[in-house]
Amino acid sequence: MLKRPITAVLVAIVMAAPVAAETFEIKMLNKGEEGAMVFEPAFVAAMPGDEITFVSVDKGHNAETIKGMIPEGAETFKSAISKDFSITLDVEGLYGIKCTPHFALGMVALIQVGEAVNLKDAQGAKLRGKAKTRFEPLFSQVQ
Repeated sequence: MLKRPITAVLVAIVMAAPVAAETFEIKMLNKGEEGAMVFEPAFVAAMPGDEITFVSVDKGHNAETIKGMIPEGAETFKSAISKDFSITLDVEGLYGIKCTPHFALGMVALIQVGEAVNLKDAQGAKLRGKAKTRFEPLFSQVQ
């Protein structure tokens, strides 16, 4: 008779345990599957508390938030050129990311953290040229 209460207690403990945060790697590349000057992957669906690591595979790149493309209450960030950079994102929403030196060439990424609470704002951000073109398929991946 003791097996059932012990099993129930063990199940309750496991269910109450915090879920471990994930780490996602985004490579900063001169050339990738989508062409020249890309983040790979260019879209990541994460949860609050997950860590995003930008890996400087090729020199000359960085990762920076795009004005108008981060959720309200989230902090902007800008990494150093040619350096790996990790950040934990806690605020739900979409984060538009650019490589500062290659933004005009369309080097952009989109990170969804939890619910896409700022989808309309992110889609309405002022983008031009190749950056705008590359965001279109990224927005289609938002869940």
